[in-house]
Amino acid sequence: MNAIQEITKVAAPGAAAGSAANADIGDRFLKLLVAQMRNQDPLNPLDNAQVTSQLAQINTVNGIEKLNASIGDLSASLLAGQSMQSAGLIGRTVFAEGNRLALVAGAPARGTLLLNDAADSVKVTVSGTAGNVVRQIELGRRSSGLTDFEWDGRNDAGAAMAPGAYSFQVAATRGGQTIAASALASGVVSGVIPGSAGARVSVDGIGELTMQQIRNIR
Repeated sequence: MNAIQEITKVAAPGAAAGSAANADIGDRFLKLLVAQMRNQDPLNPLDNAQVTSQLAQINTVNGIEKLNASIGDLSASLLAGQSMQSAGLIGRTVFAEGNRLALVAGAPARGTLLLNDAADSVKVTVSGTAGNVVRQIELGRRSSGLTDFEWDGRNDAGAAMAPGAYSFQVAATRGGQTIAASALASGVVSGVIPGSAGARVSVDGIGELTMQQIRNIR
């Protein structure tokens, strides 16, 4: 049995218990290897290639342990930094992908869209819950970034629509070419929810969002 096999046999019960059992693996390996060399059969000495192979293996084990520890520390730092960043969003308005429009009696429905580039023409199409087109709103030329718009609650014929939930889609072009545009939902961040996979924020009117789901902040 070589030193690697022996050290695995000795350390195996403690390896699953945590890093404390793994900390002295290198010392045990060296002691066993020295003992093997001292007690080797002069007529059948240890093979140099075998010794080199064992040394390479223990170096690999130690390297993996150090790498795992470094990754663990980095992950903890990233999660802590993300939680602090999330806490700084409380009270701020954030935007995430979503195309809902809420129409309330006596008030226009407000929506937001995001343009990846400036556009010559931007059109918003408002639809009902059944997918039927209710209104098409021409916004004209718009710069890249966030653009707010209002819908007065009337259809293309001028008739008032019933209060409730609607949706909208965005189409944008420049020089006849389509410009990437996204429909956004917005809300005010009211709290932060820590988690092992990263912090999430609670947004009024939207729900919980990860930091990756937030497209813009205002």
